[in-house]
Amino acid sequence: MLDNKKDGIIVQAGILAMATVISRIIGLLYTSPLTAIIGDTGNGYYSAAYQIYVIVLLISSFSIPSAMAKILSQKMAVGEYRNAQRIFHCVLVYVIVVGAIASAILYFFADRFVMGNSVTVLKVFAPTVFLSGLLGSLRGFFQAQKTMVPTSVSQIVEQMANALVSVGGAYLLMQMVAGTSDTNRAMYGAIGSALGTGSGVLIGLIFMFVFYQLHKSSFLEKVKEDQHKELPVGPIFIMIFSIVTPFILSTCIYNVSSFLNYEVFSNILVGVKGMDYDDVARSYGIYARKALVITNLPIALSSAMASAMIPNISSSFAKGDLVETEATVKKAMRAIMMVTIPSAAGLIVLARPIIYILFPQKTSLDEAATVMMVLAVTVVFYSISTLSNAVLQGVGRVNIPVVNALVALVLQTAVLGILLLTTDVNSYGLAIAAICYSFVMCILNSLALKKKILIKLDITKTYVIPVISALIMGIVAFIIYDIFDILFMKIIGREYFANLFAVCIAVVVSMIVYALLMIALKGATETEIIALPKGVKIAKFLKRVHLLK
Repeated sequence: MLDNKKDGIIVQAGILAMATVISRIIGLLYTSPLTAIIGDTGNGYYSAAYQIYVIVLLISSFSIPSAMAKILSQKMAVGEYRNAQRIFHCVLVYVIVVGAIASAILYFFADRFVMGNSVTVLKVFAPTVFLSGLLGSLRGFFQAQKTMVPTSVSQIVEQMANALVSVGGAYLLMQMVAGTSDTNRAMYGAIGSALGTGSGVLIGLIFMFVFYQLHKSSFLEKVKEDQHKELPVGPIFIMIFSIVTPFILSTCIYNVSSFLNYEVFSNILVGVKGMDYDDVARSYGIYARKALVITNLPIALSSAMASAMIPNISSSFAKGDLVETEATVKKAMRAIMMVTIPSAAGLIVLARPIIYILFPQKTSLDEAATVMMVLAVTVVFYSISTLSNAVLQGVGRVNIPVVNALVALVLQTAVLGILLLTTDVNSYGLAIAAICYSFVMCILNSLALKKKILIKLDITKTYVIPVISALIMGIVAFIIYDIFDILFMKIIGREYFANLFAVCIAVVVSMIVYALLMIALKGATETEIIALPKGVKIAKFLKRVHLLK
C-alpha cells in the first residue's frame, strides 16, 4: 500500500477538493470560449446528449470508485490484501463487460433517447462510457488506500485535455462545415465538445495506468505477506453486485433528476405547447451549460469530501469504532458548510457579474443570471445530501439514500410538470424543480442520519454562524462590487473589464470579511484551522494579529 502519512480525512478531502476546484475552474474557463463558438443552440444539443450520457455512465461505471473504495478498504483494514487484489481484478472484468454493453446501447439506440441533432452528438459519447469504467476502477483502487493524490492529479489532467480538444475540436469541425445552416454548424460544434470529453477520459486513463504500474509493487508486497484464505471468484462477484448495485441505484436516482427535467421540459414545451425544438434546446443550454455549470463548482467540494470519507468511514465502522466514525462525519460536515454556505451567498449577490465574466453573450445574460440566483440555494442542500449519502453508504445503510432519492424525484418531477403546464417560467422552472429535489433529499437524508447513526451536530457552529457570516459577507460583496464597478468604468471605460476587476476585488474582500467573522464568532477553532492546507502558518498569523487566542 502507498506510504501516506497524512491520511486524515480533512487533509485527503482537501487534496481532492483542491483538484476538483481546479478542474471545475478549468471547465468554466473553457466553457466560455466554447459557448461563444458553438452558441446557445449548440450548447443545447450538447446538453441534451450529455444528460443521457451521464445516466448511462452512472448505471455502468460512475459509482465504481466509491463502491470499490468501500469494498477494498474494508478488506485492507483487516489485512486481507490478497482478497483485495482478487476483488480488484474482478472489478476490472465487471467494468469491461458492463461498459461494452452500455456503450453499444448508447450508440445503437441514440435516437430513442434524444431528438434532432442531439442524436449524432450522443453517438460520439458512446466510447467514453467504456473508458470511464476502467478509469474509475484505477481511481477506486488508490482511494481505498486513503490517498487522493493520483485521483486528484488525473482529474486535472483529464480536464485540461478535455478543454483543449473541446474548444479546438468544436472550432475545426465548425470550420469544416462553414457555409451550411446555423443548426448544422451548431451540431458539429457540439460534436467537437463531445470529442473533448472522451479525449479527457482517455488521457486520464493513461495517466492512472502509468501511475498504477509505478506504485503497485508496495501493494503486491503486502499481498505476498498475506496468509488469509482466498475468496472464490463467485462470492466476489456476488459481493461486487451487492455493493455496487445500491451505489448505482442511489447515484443514478440522485442524478437522474437532470435527465427527467430535460425530458419533461422538452416534451411539454415542444409536444404540448408547440414551441420550436431549437428554441427549447437554446433555453435548456442556458440553464445546463451556464447557470448549472457555475453552481456545480461549490457542490463539487462536497462530492470530493464524500469520496474521501467513504474509505475512512467504512474502515472505522468495520472495526466497530463508532467514536471515530462520528468524529469524521462531524469534521467533514462542518468543513463543507464553512465553504458552501458563503459560496451560495456569493453566487446570489454576484450572479449577473459572474455570468457576464464567463458568458458575455448579452442576449441570454439576464436569463442565465436569474436562473443562477435561484439555483444558488441548491448549493447548500445538495452539499448536505451528498455528504449524508456518503455516510449512509459507508456504514452499510445503502438502501436509505435510494428510497429518499425516489421520493425527491417524484416530487420534483411533479413540481416541474405543473409549473411548465400552468405558467411560462420555462428555464426558471428547471431551477425551482432543482431546489425542490435538493431540499427534500437534504431533509430525508438528515433525518435518516440522525435516526440510524445518532450523530449529534453542533447546529450553531455548523450552520448558524456560517449563515450569519455569509449574510454579512454578501452585503459587503454587493457594496464593494458596486463601488468599484462605477470607479473602473470611469477609469477604463470598458464594461467587461470594469466588471471583471470589480468582481475580483469584491470576492477577495468578502472572503477576508467572512474568515474574520467566522473567527470572531468562534465558528472556526484553532484545531480546525490547523487541519486546513497551510493551517499551521495561518493559525500563527492569526495569533500574531490577535484574531486567534
